[in-house]
Amino acid sequence: MNFATWIVENGGVVFGAVGVIAALLAAIGSAKGLSIVGQAASGLVPEEPQKFGKTLILQLLPGTQGLYGFVIGLLILLKLSGDMSLGQGMYLALVGMPIGFVGWGSAVSQGKVAASGVGILAKNESQTTKGIIYSVMVETYALLAFVISLLLFFNFTKFFG
Repeated sequence: MNFATWIVENGGVVFGAVGVIAALLAAIGSAKGLSIVGQAASGLVPEEPQKFGKTLILQLLPGTQGLYGFVIGLLILLKLSGDMSLGQGMYLALVGMPIGFVGWGSAVSQGKVAASGVGILAKNESQTTKGIIYSVMVETYALLAFVISLLLFFNFTKFFG
């Protein structure tokens, strides 16, 4: 069997799996964002251990993009089947792209903003909420990408029956 025949016969599942990988990019971004905040918090907590809880809140924020990617990846996995067409697989690959790429970028950016929030916490604990708000603003774009991926996924049956 040559490659062209193989891709026509199995391309739907292969491209569908690419959609799962794209969604997992959001998890990679979350891991990076979490590490950025964790590094900043690690500089503060030894000096002021009572601020651990507030640094933990800031650190958790970039983790949500990975959760959004997981949901989309799981939905795509549940849709994969051995008899899916190449077009169906390519569509599922596209479903994972918005949350994959936007989630990755926004999680890293959110990690940087949340790390700055740790700086606010270090200087003036009463202003910590402002750092959280700045960080949550970055989350908006991950949420929009998540909604786009969800809408694309739920329109799958509309296009492919």
